[in-house]
Amino acid sequence: MAVVCETPLARRGEILDLLPAPEALVPLLPEAELCFTAKALGLSESGWLLEHASQEQLVACLDLDAWSGLAPDPERLDAWLEALADAGEETLVRAGRNLDGELLVLLLRARAEVFLKPSEEGWSPPPGSHTLEGQFFLRARREGDDLSCLLQLLDALFREDYWLYFRLMQGATWELDSELEEWALRWRTDRLQELGFPPWEEAMQIYGFLRPEQRGEIPPGAEPLEVGAWRLPVWIPELPAAPDARHAILRAAAELGTEERRAFFFAFVALANKLAVADRLPLGDAESIPTAIEKAARVASLGLEQVAGANGLGELEVLRRVPVERLFRVGVSLDRGARPPVASTP
Repeated sequence: MAVVCETPLARRGEILDLLPAPEALVPLLPEAELCFTAKALGLSESGWLLEHASQEQLVACLDLDAWSGLAPDPERLDAWLEALADAGEETLVRAGRNLDGELLVLLLRARAEVFLKPSEEGWSPPPGSHTLEGQFFLRARREGDDLSCLLQLLDALFREDYWLYFRLMQGATWELDSELEEWALRWRTDRLQELGFPPWEEAMQIYGFLRPEQRGEIPPGAEPLEVGAWRLPVWIPELPAAPDARHAILRAAAELGTEERRAFFFAFVALANKLAVADRLPLGDAESIPTAIEKAARVASLGLEQVAGANGLGELEVLRRVPVERLFRVGVSLDRGARPPVASTP
């Protein structure tokens, strides 16, 4: 998670429409930015955008927006599958090859029953079922469900990547949901870590309670402003650090030197990432960004003011000596209402 992008959501699609060569720009978009843009356009209107996306971008869109908590969301998966189908068969096949097989099997199983034709004679396909090769038959789990996009994906894979098609059909027939969900979550968690979003258990460490006697402490030997970096998933302008900023931590950050500000920037973004994960904010929604940033700044500012007052130091000196995550923990310990709701616990 990162700070608010300068381009409003409603304008992103208009700007991209004006570009003469979207195929050159779209692969350069940070992953979450592509997800936000597609949703701002409306997934039903974003096929042309996804057509030019890289395989990493396509996978990241579903990692960010097609999950609910720790489980895939079949409705969101359906919506993205329809958008990929609108992008054309090449994009659909490319996505099918790069998405986790476990995720696709879970979608297939959520939407359809899969039957394998037995070897004995006299067997009749279930009423209302579909088949591409006379061996596997699919039937919608709910009457009236439209399987056209799912069938379009399977048909394309059957022609372009038979072994992947066969693996999906076999998985839908024999594999256990619990194992599929475990592996799909594992792959997604690893990829999100590469974008700076840690696992929930790690993220919840920012809410570690500090006893009253610990809240004013300056940890010995701390090096709070070490420069770090990772591949950020959105466009990021400068942090809103200024002498007249609303929050104390941003006012203090405005006084840092250039390298110190850069180090603070990554530490603050890392804190916001953890907050977004711990609070179960939907990572695929652009509205989650200002929510995470605002809370991180407000609560860490409480901690900064507490430590500065307890030690008789200026806020700038405290910011240089105390990690921003520690300041957030101090702030949470002072304001128990800042803790995430109980529903956030898995």
